[in-house]
Amino acid sequence: MDIDGLKFDRDGLIPVIVQDFNTKRVLTLAYMNRESLEISLKEKKTCFFSRSRQELWRKGETSGNYQHIVRIVPDCDNDALVAEVLKDGPACHLGSDSCFDKEPLYVAENLTDFSLEDLYTLINGRKTEKKEGSYTTYLFEKGDDKILKKVGEECTEVVIAAKNNDNAELTFEISDLCYHILVLMAQKGLTISQIKAELAARHVVDKKIKQEKMQ
Repeated sequence: MDIDGLKFDRDGLIPVIVQDFNTKRVLTLAYMNRESLEISLKEKKTCFFSRSRQELWRKGETSGNYQHIVRIVPDCDNDALVAEVLKDGPACHLGSDSCFDKEPLYVAENLTDFSLEDLYTLINGRKTEKKEGSYTTYLFEKGDDKILKKVGEECTEVVIAAKNNDNAELTFEISDLCYHILVLMAQKGLTISQIKAELAARHVVDKKIKQEKMQ
């Protein structure tokens, strides 16, 4: 990267959109000056400039939630950057996976796009900002035992639906199980990107991970 070609503002800063490399989800918006950018490139981890404290700060230095840089790309005008990262933990100082985990201000009525990451965000939001009457909030309030009980029940219902050879029922029950698994993940602080990374490292399709015990 040619740093000399970048356009820093009058305060010597350039905005950086930090994005999860695996999910492409926006994690945060931060700023770098020339020094923090040079540190980021040298250490392969994000280092920013705090406008409020007027000092450099390495993401993860106190929390352990480092962001390992995969690539940094300038925009067409060279006055903004996108940093794609692999993160060790939550990106937000409040403990959320992303700084943009709040309820959306607007969602189009004809929105058809869906992802497990979006669903996880909504679920996690019910944990951090409890909503009265929400079933998800109810599960978080009841805690581990209730959540684990529901996961176990849904596993059984998936097996029953499969044995009944009813794909409509099976689709419904698998969806219920996926939802409750995501609730469990949020309860335990696990993210979808962590599960994806684990599966990617395993070569799970062709490689047996655990040996089954002979009965």
